[in-house]
Amino acid sequence: YGKIYQSQNELREAIENYIYYYNHHRIKEKLNWKSPVEFRQFNQKTA
Repeated sequence: YGKIYQSQNELREAIENYIYYYNHHRIKEKLNWKSPVEFRQFNQKTA
């Protein structure tokens, strides 16, 4: 937040890292306290 990136590649890498973090590590209350990836995997097993 508030960081100035020196190149498009640096910005792209930061965005990709955040998306990975959001999908794999950030737990969500509405997903029963699981990350989006954990929630999807859990639901695929029960379907």
